[in-house]
Amino acid sequence: MTRTATERETARELVERARALQPRLRELQPAHAELGSYSEEIHEAFTEARLYDILRPERFGGLQLGIETFFDVVVEIARADPAVAWSFELGASHAYQFSSYFPEEAQTEIYATYPFVAASRAFALKSTVEKVEGGYRLSGRWDYNSGCTWSSHFMPVAPFTDASGHRRDLMFILPRTDYTVLDDWGADRTIGLHASSSNSIEVEGAFIPGHRVVPYAWKADDGSTTESVGYGFLRDPTYLGRVAAFTMAGLVTSQVGAALACLDEYERLLVNEPSASSRADSPDYQRWYGTILSDAEAAKHLFTTAIALSAEGKERWAAGGDPYTALDDVRIRLLLVRAAILAGDAIDLAFTTAGPASHSTSGSRLEKYYRDAAMYRTHIGSQFDVILASSARFMLGRPLTM
Repeated sequence: MTRTATERETARELVERARALQPRLRELQPAHAELGSYSEEIHEAFTEARLYDILRPERFGGLQLGIETFFDVVVEIARADPAVAWSFELGASHAYQFSSYFPEEAQTEIYATYPFVAASRAFALKSTVEKVEGGYRLSGRWDYNSGCTWSSHFMPVAPFTDASGHRRDLMFILPRTDYTVLDDWGADRTIGLHASSSNSIEVEGAFIPGHRVVPYAWKADDGSTTESVGYGFLRDPTYLGRVAAFTMAGLVTSQVGAALACLDEYERLLVNEPSASSRADSPDYQRWYGTILSDAEAAKHLFTTAIALSAEGKERWAAGGDPYTALDDVRIRLLLVRAAILAGDAIDLAFTTAGPASHSTSGSRLEKYYRDAAMYRTHIGSQFDVILASSARFMLGRPLTM
């Protein structure tokens, strides 16, 4: 969707607001790690800067500025703290899925809450879903629900078997009063991403009205010629859906930011450390620095290009051109995989060549970024060989498995 001059200026202002928070976010890294999330101070700063509103439809009090603006902002946050960016992105980005796939009645009700922050839609460790009059009754436990600390809602996925024996996955949306966030994240409970607010959530017998429940079938190419529910009444191509590339982008953006953060720290070490003059003149350090610079900035530009291609594909579809299919979306996801690989190379090289061992001790910034990246690499979304193989099968006409 072509943005007006005013919208473009607003987008630039939002990116600058996120960038202006970087010094404070770096200062708060230890406190946020201990907390397991970002602080109320930062939550209020995000709210005041309207960063939660980027993907929220204008009709429901949001800015409706699209995925390019959103991810530009997240990269700036990640450049100061990848874990905070992970938490913010997973919480704020669900406005995209919610606005794309849930009916108008649900959106009118849910968006009465401000700001809208939804904990990530993890799959249940255990759950029960019962069809009852007017909706469903849901119980269960979900782990790794990033973005939950400041969440107003939760968007879990759970399997449901109907009376005929047909099994399908459903996605629900619940208000904060219907779920409990467990105190099982933060500090040194994991190797990294301590501030990502990836706590477990429990739900006990919550009733969810039928209009707040939708099928969850992101692997199916079922929207190639059909408008999504949200686009049907919002009329913005942002909300035409597709989640393969978008979901991958939500993970990769933290690593692009981490690579840029490592670049910033490496530059600082070369210029400001006591031994900087000798290292800055070293051909080895010059080569390493050049490689880190190349990989980190290439990752950022490839990431930005992939997001732009996704947005352009949906605009083309909305304008009456070829549909933006799941095949298109998976091709763009491959670009994001390559951006993540480049970012990971930059992070690894920065950490291993920074020099004195003090940069690898607990509390140093490079050590924090390296540990955040290590935690990211345990996520199923970072198992690139699996994703590349699944994508190739899909390109060859086989079902998408990942």
